[in-house]
Amino acid sequence: MDSTYFKNKIYKISSEQQFQKIAIELFNFQLKNNLFYKKYCDALKVNERNINKIEEIPFLPIEFFKTEKVLCENIKSTHHFLSSGTTSKSQSIHYVECLDFYERNILNCFETFWGDSSKYCFLCLTPNKKNAPNSSLVHMCEFLINHTKKNGSGFYFQNYNALESQIEFCQKKDQPFIILGLGFAILDFAEKSKINLNKGFVIETGGMKNKRKEMIREELYEILKNKFNINNIQSEYGMTELLSQSYSMKDGNFKSPPWKKVLIRDKHNPLKINNNNTGGINVIDLSNIHSCAFIETQDLGRLSKNYFEVLGRLESTTLRGCNNLI
Repeated sequence: MDSTYFKNKIYKISSEQQFQKIAIELFNFQLKNNLFYKKYCDALKVNERNINKIEEIPFLPIEFFKTEKVLCENIKSTHHFLSSGTTSKSQSIHYVECLDFYERNILNCFETFWGDSSKYCFLCLTPNKKNAPNSSLVHMCEFLINHTKKNGSGFYFQNYNALESQIEFCQKKDQPFIILGLGFAILDFAEKSKINLNKGFVIETGGMKNKRKEMIREELYEILKNKFNINNIQSEYGMTELLSQSYSMKDGNFKSPPWKKVLIRDKHNPLKINNNNTGGINVIDLSNIHSCAFIETQDLGRLSKNYFEVLGRLESTTLRGCNNLI
């Protein structure tokens, strides 16, 4: 059993039973091949004999991506992504086996919720690849821009006049378009422009990132909806340490693709899963074959039957974001 086995399996998942089976197989694979993850599980006295369901799998605290090389021994990394390190010089490093697989995953995640990506013009409010070569978000934007091949798809960070012109061009041609980018950049554009976003969508990927006064998601969405004269704001939930993205199509209610699952850990006992209450967000991302698929994030969340919500940051954690991309 190797990484190819899982690459061929994860996109065929269609039931909870299949997810459970493949997740436990991947846990066993990473326990054997990821020496640091094995060391962490050993410290918790957990081995493959202890695991009968996904709730029993140890979730690796995301902070370890700042201090350890989280990579399976039998896998060679061809690229790495860096987190923003918004409030400290310490950055997470996610070593990636294959950019082609990451890009395949970007496309599969996006099209799970948005349909055929080639019909959209992507107008991205992030720095470009030259200015942020190791950002997973920027790489995602560049891939979608290049993949769609729509005239005008590109980076428009701090180039709002050109963005307005492109939006008007799309509207004139009845071309669906998506403004995709950092929350503070989208808010800046909304405040400096009076354009109506008819035929368009907005996907925000994060908050103010120390660039603006922090505000709750509902407040940001109301401002953007009023400024742009649209009914909904969409959102993307992803991070440097994971290859998969979740999307909210309305009201900050996120859904994940079939190979990714969010669980909620108890606020008072991080080793206990308690999906019935508000708590820390744990993520199983089965596309993280090469590194670790079981991540304990620093985000606070709540789980409902059909979606999850991101409510903010847990206390005593550093702010995540894309501030150092600028």
